[in-house]
Amino acid sequence: MEDLMNSGRTRPVAIWLLAGVFMIMVQVMLGGITRLTGSGLSITDWDPIMGAIPPLNHGEWMTAFHQYQQTPQYRLLNSDFTLGNFKFIFFWEWFHRLWARLLGVVFLIPFIIFLIQKRFTRSMIKPMIILFLLGALQGVVGWIMVESGLVGDNVSVNHFKLAAHFITAMILLCYTLWFALSLLVRPAQRTVNPSLKKLTVSILVILTIQLVYGSFMAGLHAALAAPTWPSMNGAAVPYGMFRMQPVISNIADNVITVQFIHRGLAYLLTVLIIIWFFKALKSEETSLLHKLCWLPLAIVILQVTLGVLTVLGSAVHIPIDLAVAHQFGGMMLLEAIFIMIFLVRQHPIPVPAGKSIMEEQLAK
Repeated sequence: MEDLMNSGRTRPVAIWLLAGVFMIMVQVMLGGITRLTGSGLSITDWDPIMGAIPPLNHGEWMTAFHQYQQTPQYRLLNSDFTLGNFKFIFFWEWFHRLWARLLGVVFLIPFIIFLIQKRFTRSMIKPMIILFLLGALQGVVGWIMVESGLVGDNVSVNHFKLAAHFITAMILLCYTLWFALSLLVRPAQRTVNPSLKKLTVSILVILTIQLVYGSFMAGLHAALAAPTWPSMNGAAVPYGMFRMQPVISNIADNVITVQFIHRGLAYLLTVLIIIWFFKALKSEETSLLHKLCWLPLAIVILQVTLGVLTVLGSAVHIPIDLAVAHQFGGMMLLEAIFIMIFLVRQHPIPVPAGKSIMEEQLAK
């Protein structure tokens, strides 16, 4: 994406993409609320067009309620639900899906306008196609996830498929952000620092694993297993971490083990980001990297704090406000790390033969 920038011509496209980043973040947060309120299985079919219209009268509500009553979640968990209870969980799933449709509209209409205005350069065609495909993939993975909770004796969606749905959303989020940065930040504004680049990429890899475990935490409601801090139920290494057979299944299915790994990765990320911060602080004072290097550190400290508060508040049930704020913090940290990866170059800017670096900068 090095050659995408075209000043005033592409700036509205960049703003449009950043609006998309914001809307994706809201969509993920709505997904978090949907999961925590147990609302994700309240709508039992996938109708991309007519599904945007909720039940409009008592008869339609009773039909929708009857469809929900056929699900394992109702039969095994919510058999005491009234129509009022159903309307509450229906709202969150419907709003989650409605926002996804709105996101599609906000993407499609400006796309057509920009196409007519010829704001897209030739080099933007491939990234735009990838963006469309990632958006479509997210919708498909979302429905596969919902289907996993409508069969057998499942009262919730499969936590592996929940993690897949969340990670595909993060891929879409980061790709959209990267696309926007490619239109806003000139190559000369990026800092060449190979060792810092490697450390930043390493942090991203660990953070991705951490986000997967965050999804496992949400899917398994694992915060309820050890609502204490800094210990886990009074121990540094809690009892029951390897009670499941085969032993390897504990890594992703045992709520105690999942929370233990999630906490450990949080501590590791905090230490690595502190090290990263002091390395980045040595960059040139006028560079964008130097001006923004405090961002990952500030966010990771806030994120750990929100995580601790969420765990401590989970003695009886998971506090939705803190959990959603913690999820939002995770997205913000991911975006901050992605921005840093964008700003730190592995190699110098290629200079055409016959021109010195000074001449190249003057030409810009």
